[in-house]
Amino acid sequence: MPAAASGTLGNLPAELTRFVGRGHEIGAVKQLLSESRLVTLTGIGGVGKTRLAIQVAEAVRRAFDDGVWYVEFGAVREPELAAGAVVSTLKLRGQPTQTPMELLADFVAARHALLLLDNCEHLIDAVAALADSLLRAAPRLRILATSREPLGIAGEVVVPVPPLTVPAGELPASGRALLRCDAVALFLDRARSAVPGFELTEDSTVAIARICRRLEGLPLPIELTAARLRALSPEQILQRLTDRFRLLTGGGRAAPDRQQTLRRCIDWTYDLLTDRERELWARLTVFADGFELDAAEVICGEGLEPGAVLDLVSSLVDKSVLIRDDISGGVRYRMLETLREYGRERLRATGTETALRHRHRSWFERLAVRAYTAWIGPRQLEWIDRLRREQSNLREAMEFGLSEGDEPESAERIAASLYEFWVARARVGEARYWLGRTLERTGGSALEHVAALCMDAALAAIELDARSGAERIEQARAAAEAGGDRLLAAYVDGAQGLVSLFSDDFSGAVTYLERALPVYEAAGDVLHQVSGMLALGMACGRLGDTDRAAACESRVLELATQHEDSVYRCYALSQLGYTTVERGDLERGSVLLADSMRFARSIDDRQVVATALATLAFVAAQRNQPQRAAVLAGAAMAVAESLGSQAVTYLQVFRHQDQARQFAAATLGQRAFDAASRQGHDLDLDAAIAYALEEQPKTADEPPTALAGLTRRERQIAQLVAEGLTNRAIAEKLVISQRTAAGHVEHILSKLHFTTRAQVAAWIAANTPR
Repeated sequence: MPAAASGTLGNLPAELTRFVGRGHEIGAVKQLLSESRLVTLTGIGGVGKTRLAIQVAEAVRRAFDDGVWYVEFGAVREPELAAGAVVSTLKLRGQPTQTPMELLADFVAARHALLLLDNCEHLIDAVAALADSLLRAAPRLRILATSREPLGIAGEVVVPVPPLTVPAGELPASGRALLRCDAVALFLDRARSAVPGFELTEDSTVAIARICRRLEGLPLPIELTAARLRALSPEQILQRLTDRFRLLTGGGRAAPDRQQTLRRCIDWTYDLLTDRERELWARLTVFADGFELDAAEVICGEGLEPGAVLDLVSSLVDKSVLIRDDISGGVRYRMLETLREYGRERLRATGTETALRHRHRSWFERLAVRAYTAWIGPRQLEWIDRLRREQSNLREAMEFGLSEGDEPESAERIAASLYEFWVARARVGEARYWLGRTLERTGGSALEHVAALCMDAALAAIELDARSGAERIEQARAAAEAGGDRLLAAYVDGAQGLVSLFSDDFSGAVTYLERALPVYEAAGDVLHQVSGMLALGMACGRLGDTDRAAACESRVLELATQHEDSVYRCYALSQLGYTTVERGDLERGSVLLADSMRFARSIDDRQVVATALATLAFVAAQRNQPQRAAVLAGAAMAVAESLGSQAVTYLQVFRHQDQARQFAAATLGQRAFDAASRQGHDLDLDAAIAYALEEQPKTADEPPTALAGLTRRERQIAQLVAEGLTNRAIAEKLVISQRTAAGHVEHILSKLHFTTRAQVAAWIAANTPR
């Protein structure tokens, strides 16, 4: 988590519709969060657990110095990937040997943050274990969870989320009285979104009150029902609800009554659609976590006229079955999980589910292969974004290929095609998980199989698992020899080179990589050529042959630039910049490192940023710029910490940082050095890059002297004092005890040598930039 002003950190999703009601529940959950470290909101699907949790998190976010972070588990299918989903949300990068759980535990250990874990029910054991471990590792961490059942661990406070309030048996006489019922207020708010200008009449007041009562105050069916006002009056809606409730049975006899009511509401929504809309709704449930139009047209368009899928998708958006999300350069669609489950049941009843899942698997296999084939090229960033969005669908496709589809070779092709994406996004654990599962089911000497074995060997090397890497190399070499293909043998040599490199056998790495590279070049395999050349440069650099290291890195840069690649261009600039500084050319090295950071910003590679900042701190020290060296060193350490550990892969870079810190401390004096280093440490990622690039020099200005004397929490409370809040109001706002708030205020007055709160307000006004 990068440093920033309290209350601004986090990733809470923006609300697209107005939140209605729940005032009592919000207050109760806020109070419980101030007293307990784990609060779980429970209830049936559609009751509004997620919206309530987000609203509470938004209300208390200023209380958490290190932010409020939203983790959505709905699209995560495998319990083994639960911790990885949190790592991905927090954008952590760790040591190769760290498991996701170890990385998370290290990262949150000293942080004051709130995690919002949403939709935990299908991963209940894994999330319970995750929450328990994190709470034990981090005494200042709090967790707010939503689930259909409690996590069941020590210290958990369970809050059942009730339906919204509905009119009592005797209907109120006025619309104003009706609005005191949250269910009616929600219906009217959504009605006015569906039909601008919608107003209550004498007849509609009664109908709406009865609709909300029949729907028992459940938010999801209320919203779906209000959307029907585009086609029906409230009176017609009420009549149809009455008919459907009379005709349709609910769920199983043991199911809660409200769950049966939700099913009836969705049954009714389904019945209002055309046959084609119903059919597409059912087919679209094959997607795991949303979809884009090109996938829907191919996978779900069988038997439909050209253009029909677009028209039907648009209609389902209008009728609130699908949700439309804007993405870079296009639109993506998703379905609420409750509606997806309902549609999946309808799909199974048609007997076409298996055939549809085969088409889904085939389409996403082709997508992954296309992305891998075009990885080195001008559309690389587009492919990264697309693969990121489609992770759940790709996992679903692999799972189907490995189980029900009985197509392990297809799953292997998908996993191998995602190798570069997973490495670029630092998802080594997930890559090994899928490759490991597919390799258990596949064999032979086909190019794809040998490539998958080599990829798994390389991943094992990155994780410093030398034994597994050696085993995969042995398997790959046997398969390559059986195939008798030079390119297969080169893949094995290249993988062996990486295993040797990460095992500190740099001479061996050079030998194997030198043998593989000419074969890659002859075959026109640019991807393996640049990755192998980059590894060769690293090995040469570790052997002290900086001339050859620079030549290798320059060649990679040349190829990446020629093919308009971003990822390998970023890597090459980073390594070449470091090597150039090592060779004593500070000017050119600085330019290369600045360029590497610009690319790293576009692909979100914090490892490259940390490397560049640390090396530039060394450059600043060499140029006798102690203030800049200290700020950059502090910023580099903050980025390294965001990766999960203060140690990073390129240890020699941080020896440079140590030299920079020693020089700056000796030149500035320890107190001034500490202030400058803290200034850099407090920069967020974008501000740190901007400071290093001298794009926004004011971003790194030191805070006013008096302001710097207060802790972050004290500055936050001083701001609230200036806004006129009492100690009690401050405590409620920050979810702390009133005694704690009063203690902070006393410390502020003492540090600033003030006697009144009015003096604090005046001081804030004088020291706040305008």
